[in-house]
Amino acid sequence: MHTPAPTAPYDPLTAQARDLLFRTASYLTPQDQELLEKACAYAFHAHDGQTRKSGEPYITHPLAVAAQLAIWHMDIQGLCAGIMHDVLEDTGVTKAEMAEEFGETIAEMVDGLSKLEKLEYNNQAEHQAESFRKLILAMTKDVRVIVVKLADRLHNMRTLGAMRPDKRRRIAQETLEIYAQIANRIGLNNAYQELQDLSFKNLHPRRYETLQKAMKASRRNRRDVVGKVLRAFGLRLVEANIEAKIKGREKNLYSIHQKMHTKNLRFADVMDIYGFRVIVNSIPACYAALGALHGLYQPKPGRFKDYIAIPKSNGYQSLHTTLVGPYGLPIEVQIRTHEMDAVAEGGVAGHWIYKSGESTVDQATLHTNRWLKNILDLQAGSANAMEFFEAVKVDLFPNEVYILTPKGKILTLPKGSTPIDFAYAIHTDIGHHTISARINNTMMPLRTKLKTGDTVEVITSEHAKPNPAWLDFVVSSRARSAIRNYIKNMNRKDAVTLGENLLQKALSSLLPKNILLSETLKEKYLNDLNNQQKTFEDVLYSVGMGHTLPITVAMHIAELAGEHFGDEVRLSPIKINGQTMGRVHLAPCCQPLPGDAVRAVLIKDQGLVIHRDNCPNLLKADPEQQLDADWESIPDQTFRSTLIVSSLDAHGLLALMAQAISSAGADIESVETPQKKSGTEGFIQFKFFITVKNTDQLNNIIKALNAITNVQSVIRV
Repeated sequence: MHTPAPTAPYDPLTAQARDLLFRTASYLTPQDQELLEKACAYAFHAHDGQTRKSGEPYITHPLAVAAQLAIWHMDIQGLCAGIMHDVLEDTGVTKAEMAEEFGETIAEMVDGLSKLEKLEYNNQAEHQAESFRKLILAMTKDVRVIVVKLADRLHNMRTLGAMRPDKRRRIAQETLEIYAQIANRIGLNNAYQELQDLSFKNLHPRRYETLQKAMKASRRNRRDVVGKVLRAFGLRLVEANIEAKIKGREKNLYSIHQKMHTKNLRFADVMDIYGFRVIVNSIPACYAALGALHGLYQPKPGRFKDYIAIPKSNGYQSLHTTLVGPYGLPIEVQIRTHEMDAVAEGGVAGHWIYKSGESTVDQATLHTNRWLKNILDLQAGSANAMEFFEAVKVDLFPNEVYILTPKGKILTLPKGSTPIDFAYAIHTDIGHHTISARINNTMMPLRTKLKTGDTVEVITSEHAKPNPAWLDFVVSSRARSAIRNYIKNMNRKDAVTLGENLLQKALSSLLPKNILLSETLKEKYLNDLNNQQKTFEDVLYSVGMGHTLPITVAMHIAELAGEHFGDEVRLSPIKINGQTMGRVHLAPCCQPLPGDAVRAVLIKDQGLVIHRDNCPNLLKADPEQQLDADWESIPDQTFRSTLIVSSLDAHGLLALMAQAISSAGADIESVETPQKKSGTEGFIQFKFFITVKNTDQLNNIIKALNAITNVQSVIRV
């Protein structure tokens, strides 16, 4: 394709950078190339006389940014924005002037990429947060903005050596925390890994150099292994009549460094530094290739992931498996189609890279658009730029869990999410009205952390409102933003009313009615508040806003009642029923069940935790923080319990035990792998995790298990 001659008298370095750009962007039409040349000349004149820290003409940087965008096959508007991305920020050109020359779309993109004036802000952190907000919001209007910004950051990181060491570290840290994560979030995998490695190099140069040398030595030692695996893969896939392209690759240095750091390993102990990618023509061929390779090398249990059936949140799709290769080395393998590979490498840029893969590209774009919509929701619910900045940082980290609704729909949530995060992921109104949740058909506390594969059913009430205490344990930015927004919009009158209702319920569960109505107790409490320079309305407001637990205030009033009435006061037991299940937590250490003798412990920031009365943790708790508790009717709810069964080893033993538990009407959640009972040959031990309704049902199960021949003991944990 014909490349237009330069229209400006470029110096040798600029001419070289401009020629590289046009060679890389040879896919453009002649008309687009003319516009690209016009943008080069415009930026060249605007940056005339400016130099980089290295001494090179400044224009070489935006030209290199545009060349990177051309590698990703960015369209002409994105390339022009890349060339001119610093024009509005660093020169006297206005947005209106640029729009007149290049159109409103390109001018809007460049404006979104421009930082804000430092004079408007009190400190660097606030300025950075506001600039970041502007960039992200511009991205929600046009995703190409962030692709240009990533190309800009990539070139800056490649040429960071000219900066002062302290500035290098600051930029590298920001890149690792923010821009590398954005690259991952929108699926630019190669950019993600390079940004990680460049950040690592500038943050820990000695560690980087040492690891790089170790990798070079390992490359020489293991070259024969990689070749052997590639040949074996090729032969097996040909035998299976599967057409495939196979690539061997090294993991990036930062991911190896992270593995060494988190698992406390030496480099010699990190075996899986090589991975292999198998690219086939169709989805059925992916699964056929998986079967063929599992027949070649033994797969490692628990290391298979199907991201084709359940794509990652950035649209990434592949089958992942780990095989035990030659010399026992673990081999990580990714299997995917050509379309999936284009999306994996190009992310949202796959729209420009892979024209024929429309359905897959649309899937990636759909995931990105959902994320961008979530970003807009965060912006609407954030009080200021700093809060927005922190919320987006939380949202960027890619660790995820996959949770099922009762109808089988899959929701992707951040790792550590709770039923409250799940409720807000469905809809803000569902989150606002949540009172309790079933996880795998068992009522569980709202602060329970969810695991991949959990089925969650949210129980709501139209009268329920968000509890500010939820902010202590929710992890998703969507839930945090919605709860904060609700609290921010709740006026004082609403908060006082809510506080009054919550406190009334807490007091009613603690004190007899005649004491509650005592005028002398009210007077004593008000005098106590007066001494603290507080009003009763202040207390109710604090309870309503979630700053103070209602049970804490109720306990204090009960103490005053005890001082006033002496031995006459006896605190009422806490009632555990369907209504209170959302406000009390069952202690996981002793797993109390209806029918157990229990006590409640008031724990700061957690509320009331119910323990069996013989639980060792209860005995350690402060007696002044303990309350009597009683079970009431809780229909249609099940609870977790754990049994350890010791037995003489025998054929069919596990089946007999499972039948005994099932016949008693309980469900088995899981069974731990049988272990030999220490010190006794011929004995094995099973650990059953089950769900039951009450102690009567559990006792029947224990009785049925003890009746099995060879069973020696059944112990409730």
